[in-house]
Amino acid sequence: QVQLVESGGGSVEAGGSLRLSCVASGLTFVNYGMVWFRQAPGKEREFVAAMWWSVGSTYAADSVKGRFFVSRDNVKNTVYLQMSSLKSEDTAVYYCAATLARYSTDIRDYNYWGQGTQVTVSS
Repeated sequence: QVQLVESGGGSVEAGGSLRLSCVASGLTFVNYGMVWFRQAPGKEREFVAAMWWSVGSTYAADSVKGRFFVSRDNVKNTVYLQMSSLKSEDTAVYYCAATLARYSTDIRDYNYWGQGTQVTVSS
């Protein structure tokens, strides 16, 4: 069974940092693009940041650009989201997802999803 398991969420003060992790199993990790989405209560799920297959092939939403950075370890089958300068607007459940569709940020192209991890930013 394919599983994506997020961890690292929690409660932090505005301006703080968190590092989220997502461990994948049951798939050939190197073949998948790994992407982070987030969803606040009552809001639509939105794209956050991605790292696909090429070294340095990353993309981030304007709302987090310069603050959030994605990395991945294809040996450990893990993708990370390093979040800095957190704002209250970043409060959401963060999901990692895996896709075989190259460079896609369309949720319809994502084959697998994690259960999510809560990030709460207070001030």
